Amino acid sequence: MIFIKTTEQDSKYNHLEKMSVKELLSNINNEDKTVPLAVEKSLPQIEALTHSIIKKLKNGGRLFYIGAGTSGRLGVVDASECPPTFGVSHELVVGIIAGGDIAIRKAVENAEDSKTQGWLDLQEHKISDKDAVIGIAASGTTPYVISALEKCSDNNIITGCITCNKDSPLANVAQFPIEVVVGSEFITGSSRMKAGTAQKLVLNMISTATMVQLGRIKGNKMVDMQLSNNKLVERGQKMLANELNIDQNEAAELIEKYGNVRNSIKNYKNEY
Repeated sequence: MIFIKTTEQDSKYNHLEKMSVKELLSNINNEDKTVPLAVEKSLPQIEALTHSIIKKLKNGGRLFYIGAGTSGRLGVVDASECPPTFGVSHELVVGIIAGGDIAIRKAVENAEDSKTQGWLDLQEHKISDKDAVIGIAASGTTPYVISALEKCSDNNIITGCITCNKDSPLANVAQFPIEVVVGSEFITGSSRMKAGTAQKLVLNMISTATMVQLGRIKGNKMVDMQLSNNKLVERGQKMLANELNIDQNEAAELIEKYGNVRNSIKNYKNEY
């Protein structure tokens, strides 16, 4: 079977340099509108992977994202937002990028081409069969990610992937592949655009659904969020005031005493 990268297909648009700013923005927006529809087609794949992750995390495991370039950065972003949003440990969801943390800001040459470093990077976290790993690569051909998932499978570690090509080498080695085929990019081959948007949407879905299932949300509120700045403190106070039908000053005192919204609700109800 010949593997065709739809992410590398020629753009539907040409002579971009001759377009006005309005035309550029309108055409980019028109392409972006197609991404959620592509994600929708992959919902069964996303659901299957999410169920497997929830099971692992409920049994004390962790979730790892591993990728290179834009894909790696998206994984790091999603992982880094879980502790402040859901109040979980920084070790519960971990983002790993080819080339290390420096690659978050600056490209590291040839880092994605290594066929050994991905597994070594995972081993630094003492990864085991209690954990789950999602490889992220728009092309589905990144050696750093593919080889890491192969080693995970050799060690009985659950693997999934998020890619934007059908039947890619990455999807073929993942136990739970997610293939969101977004087609050609506005700028030919610029997978930071539609492909990156699709990956971000899928990551949002997986981490959010997982955290809800782990009990990190009450109603529709982030009761475990870290109150790390004035905006979040005020949000927590209002959330608590509404939940307990008290004024915001009393809510502020409770949060000051108990640290977050969930603990404040629990202790208030125990006291009264």
